[in-house]
Amino acid sequence: MTHPPLPWKGACRCGQVRFEVTAPPMLTIACHCTGCQKMSSSAFSASTAFRAEHFAVTEGEPVVGGLHGDPVHYFCPHCMSWMFTRPAQIPWMVNVRTTMLDAPAHLPPFAETYVSEKLPWAEAGAQHSYDRFPAFEEFAGLSAAFSEQWAAETGAPASRMGP
Repeated sequence: MTHPPLPWKGACRCGQVRFEVTAPPMLTIACHCTGCQKMSSSAFSASTAFRAEHFAVTEGEPVVGGLHGDPVHYFCPHCMSWMFTRPAQIPWMVNVRTTMLDAPAHLPPFAETYVSEKLPWAEAGAQHSYDRFPAFEEFAGLSAAFSEQWAAETGAPASRMGP
């Protein structure tokens, strides 16, 4: 799969909040939990995880939405697009909604979570599936496998999970 050159830019639906990422992702995930279904108004939430130091909001000011707890979900204050999530327990990671990127087609889900709550007709095409969230220790292995695949596709390693 061909990946566009970095940095990658993205925005909410109306374009008032824009961001960019300057390094490859750590992992791509589709989450089928009922919370993501409701927040995304879809069958699942497609996310791409980046190291926090490689992510920046470049225009506008996102607001906190969703459940207002941990993790913290950020939305555009005008169009209310769910843009990204910052888990308090993982401060070095930002989980961007993949479709907020200007060119998301090259980032299919590598793993899918909460398939126990998956709608029967929803298919994400992920290589790895979990009934719930995998144990935190398993995320490092998933990230390593994703990084190996990324390196094979691009010749450059992806970022890996870990502080």
